[in-house]
Amino acid sequence: MVKIIRKFFAFCGEENRSRFRRSILLAVVQALFEAFKIPAIAVMVRALLAGNVRVEDILLSLGIMVVSIIGAGLIKSRSTMLQTEGGYDTCAKKRVEIAEHMRYLPMGYFNKNSLGQITSVTTNVMENLENVATRVIMMVCEGLLTTSLIIVMLVFFDARIALVLLVGFALFLLANTRLQGAAAKLAGKKIGADERLVEKVLEYLQGMAEVKAYHLTGVKSRELNDAISENVKINTDMELTFIPYMTLQNFIAKLTGVAMVAFSCVFFCVGTMDALTAVVMVISAFIVNASLESAGNYSALLRVVDLSVDRAQEILDTPQMDISGEQITPEDHRLEADDISFSYDSRRIIDGVKLDIPEKTTTAIVGPSGGGKTTLVNLLARFWDVDAGTVRLGGRDVKDYDMDSLMENFSFVFQNVYLFHDTVANNIRFGRNEAPMEEVIAAAKKACCHDFISALPEGYDTIIGEGGASLSGGEKQRISIARAIMKDAPVIFLDEATANVDPENENELMRAIQALTAEKTVIMIAHRLKTVAHADQILVVDHGKIVQRGTHGELVAQDGIYRDFISERREAASWKVNK
Repeated sequence: MVKIIRKFFAFCGEENRSRFRRSILLAVVQALFEAFKIPAIAVMVRALLAGNVRVEDILLSLGIMVVSIIGAGLIKSRSTMLQTEGGYDTCAKKRVEIAEHMRYLPMGYFNKNSLGQITSVTTNVMENLENVATRVIMMVCEGLLTTSLIIVMLVFFDARIALVLLVGFALFLLANTRLQGAAAKLAGKKIGADERLVEKVLEYLQGMAEVKAYHLTGVKSRELNDAISENVKINTDMELTFIPYMTLQNFIAKLTGVAMVAFSCVFFCVGTMDALTAVVMVISAFIVNASLESAGNYSALLRVVDLSVDRAQEILDTPQMDISGEQITPEDHRLEADDISFSYDSRRIIDGVKLDIPEKTTTAIVGPSGGGKTTLVNLLARFWDVDAGTVRLGGRDVKDYDMDSLMENFSFVFQNVYLFHDTVANNIRFGRNEAPMEEVIAAAKKACCHDFISALPEGYDTIIGEGGASLSGGEKQRISIARAIMKDAPVIFLDEATANVDPENENELMRAIQALTAEKTVIMIAHRLKTVAHADQILVVDHGKIVQRGTHGELVAQDGIYRDFISERREAASWKVNK
């Protein structure tokens, strides 16, 4: 239990750890104010036993009771506020820290870790830490500290009753240890079930078009229902497992209180305890019972807190790419790869590739699906680090750059465009938040998207759905190109940038791409003949190797993949629909 509490405090950071410590300290002071009710009652009991209840006694008792109530209320308010601030601030900072950490993780991490798991950590897990963990840790600490304080105080009244309470407290902690053991077996399953549920919900929603198109509604909904059922089962199992232990804890807490009252009555009857002390002991028994019950009921969730901290820490402990390079401004924007290799798991994806892309030239990368084209581009852009060899920009190893200064040189337009749940204007100026509206509109016009943006309900201020769900594929693509135009980086990566463009807008978009790429170093993955034919050099990639390289004219004259590729495209272009 103590180990989990210490782990949580370490996770929170110094500022919020200080908040939680102050909150716990205030909770102990609150317990002292609550304990003032004991002397308030003692004053009246003493007067009653003396048979002489004076106005002064009544006022003194009332005054102490008022101080107890007001003091406890004010301190509880401040203690609760510190808990709330600490919980929300911790999770807000951790979400930002996780997001910042993931910026510099290799792309392979996101292949190995599902979107559901990452989403679950940043939502469910963080919500557990934000709300549940804070309450659990505080209530457990307060209950245990209050009970410990009362044990110390009772020593000065009657050591025998203090001993009774100490024995009950030890039995309570023993039962709690058994509870923690049972919780440890189920906490991991609960976190895992939560992650799978989030994963299946996201998968079902994101793949809704495919689900309907292939009549998989029943299959996929069954998978989702299974995940929901699993989640229900693990939560039910947890409750059924915890109930006997929590019942035992509560029984021990109540039994301890009963024992304190019983021994006090016995000692009073045999004349070894005066009536006033006996009353104080009885009242203390009720306070102890409430403290132990509170600590016991919340402690069942300590293991969930423990696993939640571990899940969040797993992401933060994942090794980042080495980003400790220098702020470098390259002398030119020539890209080179010197005998680079890369494997994913045990499968070799890129195998000994050498290439040279001169500054302000266009290089097209073509080849069969699965040949390694996208992986090669990811290595050139340092989305992944090579296993062997060197990638250089401007004659310097890309690892010599710090990540931000390296990325300042690159713009990307990918086939699968992601737009954020924000205004159209903010999606275009992404990365340049202070850019004036005039520049946004100018970029949109170059990318041939000004007209359809102007037709939207709020124009450039229209909020588009997450991922650009409210726009067509071609519209998203053009906004992505406008975003790249805004950045105006010297090196442009294009991955099937015209794949989702409407035929009627293709010519305009091609002119926009030409404006985007003028006087730039361009690396494109493409399958369209008109896109590839004018490249300064063409690299044909197959099975992780460059099997052909040259200009369009040179490669067409050779037997090989490229000529077959061109023949297939020409044959497809000649197809006609006969009426």
